[in-house]
Amino acid sequence: MSRYLLVRLRQSLVTLFLVSVVVFAGVRALPGDPALALAGEERSPQALAAIRQAYGLNDNIVIQYGRFVGHALTGDLGTSSRTGLPVLDSITSALPVTLELAAFSLLLAVVLGIGAGVVAAVRRGRPEEWLANAAALLGLSVPHFWLGIVLVLVFAIAVPVFAASGFVPFGADPLENIRHLVLPAVVLGSGLAAVVMRQTRAAMLENLSADYVRTARAKGLSRRQVIAGHALRNSLVTVVTVLGLQLGQLISGAVVTEQIFVLPGFGKLTIDAVFTRDYAMLQGVVLFTSAAYILINLLVDVLYSVVDPRIRLGGAPR
Repeated sequence: MSRYLLVRLRQSLVTLFLVSVVVFAGVRALPGDPALALAGEERSPQALAAIRQAYGLNDNIVIQYGRFVGHALTGDLGTSSRTGLPVLDSITSALPVTLELAAFSLLLAVVLGIGAGVVAAVRRGRPEEWLANAAALLGLSVPHFWLGIVLVLVFAIAVPVFAASGFVPFGADPLENIRHLVLPAVVLGSGLAAVVMRQTRAAMLENLSADYVRTARAKGLSRRQVIAGHALRNSLVTVVTVLGLQLGQLISGAVVTEQIFVLPGFGKLTIDAVFTRDYAMLQGVVLFTSAAYILINLLVDVLYSVVDPRIRLGGAPR
């Protein structure tokens, strides 16, 4: 397994290098002059020349990229032109909010998605399956912004059970923290739960008809042992794959969700950087997100052998 991890780590580093090139080139391909955005109201030629000199915008593009990578490796992602704060400090301040929201959403998606998928497969052709499929279709079809508005109108205004906006840290008030995150987590996790449900159902149906399941039943194992210990465990390989791929959707979905519920998280930080043309912030946010996504995929590959030890991944010792 150690050799496999080294191979995957090398591939991840190469991918991260390519991502850094794309991020660096993409930000500089945006319309407009970065010096004009940094200058603000002061648009005199002297001010623009001083800004270009201070930020190295007059240097060759290769030199600028080398400086960007060198600073990034030391944790220096630049300074925000909007707030004047280091980009890394802004990211680390907003990241806990998004991570907590993503954790709530992921927990909701796993519990509801896997549970509904197992029920739909075991109770195939019965009302339980129709209800689970209808709920999954609804979760996939309803846009996040519309669902968020409806939940706010019902559960924050008509019946004020949960908070409509804002964020309270868990350490300050755990109950208020949950009240502020329930509705965003439902909005963000509903689509993922629907995807997990459909994949779990399909994998369960395939495994329930497999020879090893029939053998387990013939040996006298209980229905629960057959479903949970055999069919579900092998179905989780597919579910883990889907979860790893969909975690990126949580980040992109958080952009809309955090705007609706006014959460000071990673998504709102990204939107603010785009609208204010904060190039340093946008560059740092995209690079940080890409690195996190690459790390998530690496962890998913490692989890395969944990979920099903029979799997021998390419590069693993035999």
